[in-house]
Amino acid sequence: MVQTSERLASTASERYLLIYMIAVLVIVTSLVVIFFIVFLKRKNNLLLERIKQQQAFEEEIVKAQTETQEQTLKNIGWELHDNIGQLLSFASMQLSILKMEVDDVVKEKFTDTTNALKESLAEVRQLSKTLNNEVILNIGFEKSITNELDRLKKLKFTSAELKIVGNKVAFENKKHEIIIFRILQEFLSNSVKYSEAKNLSIVLEYKPEYLIITAKDDGIGFNINEVETGSGLINMMSRAKLINGTLGLSSKPNEGVTLTLNYPLN
Repeated sequence: MVQTSERLASTASERYLLIYMIAVLVIVTSLVVIFFIVFLKRKNNLLLERIKQQQAFEEEIVKAQTETQEQTLKNIGWELHDNIGQLLSFASMQLSILKMEVDDVVKEKFTDTTNALKESLAEVRQLSKTLNNEVILNIGFEKSITNELDRLKKLKFTSAELKIVGNKVAFENKKHEIIIFRILQEFLSNSVKYSEAKNLSIVLEYKPEYLIITAKDDGIGFNINEVETGSGLINMMSRAKLINGTLGLSSKPNEGVTLTLNYPLN
């Protein structure tokens, strides 16, 4: 009877000891898991904070570069309008004076030269306007695009048209108008240099929350998988990112180039 009691007591002690050990193991395991979760969470927060700081740093760099580029373009615009424009005006007046002192045969040649100078002067003045962001804000986003297309049409294109779809929605941030205009200006500049296109078109499609911009040329195009990323494309993508826009470029050989920009209006 005594042995049975001792055996039961020993069994109970072993059971309590086992329960105690299991409880300790559970507590230790729980503490390790909690510690690991807290460690991971803190690590993820630090990584997210570092990513945010890096993004903010990159955005500041892009913003500074954009502002520098805008100031440079503005200065060039002033130089074109004030200095080059004045020189062309002076040359045009001098030719007009000389034209009155020559015979009719030479006068015709003077007339052609004078007309070429007048056209150059008009081109320089028009170009100077597109380089000055204050002028762009003053005359408006859509009018600035129209003026740029008209200028290019006079240079070399058969057609250069702007189409507006939907009801116009005002930009909350006026500076974004300039940034989008510069993106389109970069695209049009590349079309002039490389595309050998005859026709240009830009469509502004206003939706309640987005402005979808599609710019196309009908030039020689290129294989988008083989072409190297140049400074022009990098500038366009950086500017699009600065305004939280999504930019896409598509092209195939002999099928022209299409640029699509989705810009959130709200």
